[in-house]
Amino acid sequence: MDFIPSLPVFLAFSLALLLLAITPGPDMTLWISRSLRDGRAIGLMTLAGTSFGISIHTLLVAFGISALIVASPTAFMLLKTGGAAYLLWLALQAIRHGSNFVIKADGDVVVSKKGAFLNGLWVNLLNPKVIIFFMTFLPQFVTASDPHVTGKLIFLGLWSIILSLPIGIGIVYGADFMSSWLQANRKVLRGIDYTFAGVFSIFAVKIFMTQAK
Repeated sequence: MDFIPSLPVFLAFSLALLLLAITPGPDMTLWISRSLRDGRAIGLMTLAGTSFGISIHTLLVAFGISALIVASPTAFMLLKTGGAAYLLWLALQAIRHGSNFVIKADGDVVVSKKGAFLNGLWVNLLNPKVIIFFMTFLPQFVTASDPHVTGKLIFLGLWSIILSLPIGIGIVYGADFMSSWLQANRKVLRGIDYTFAGVFSIFAVKIFMTQAK
């Protein structure tokens, strides 16, 4: 199987990826906030959305489209402006409605699973830092002259999803486990709403300040 890197490269990539998977970012913040407010199922669907976004980023990098986006000042400005605006919208929603998004007694939730999936997808896709990261991180583990470079990039990108998924699931389950206690302590939950709003706002500013080069 020519698309699988050598064992040393594979192990080095996996170790680096594990370290990155536990580093907080917009995706992780969104998983936690959705799990706390809407329950485990919504948290998992949000995680599925961000993971699907990573698969799209992988294909964009593998086929060179990301490089074209970053090379175009207009496209890059639209991308990062859209990403920053979306995160600011999430911050506003956390302040306005955060603690009101709770699990109903009959098991239904206010936020739909489809909506949670799309939430995760857009936060991931509209983050130019993710594009730049994949453009600079993945190519370090392949050789440009390798005739199978496209296949290896796709393999590494998909492996990043598989390897990071258990960590994401653990975070969602942990947040869901804490939700009952937090629902009984509304002031703490409201404080978390404002914390997430602040974190989303910080990420929005960072994204908007991201430079292509």
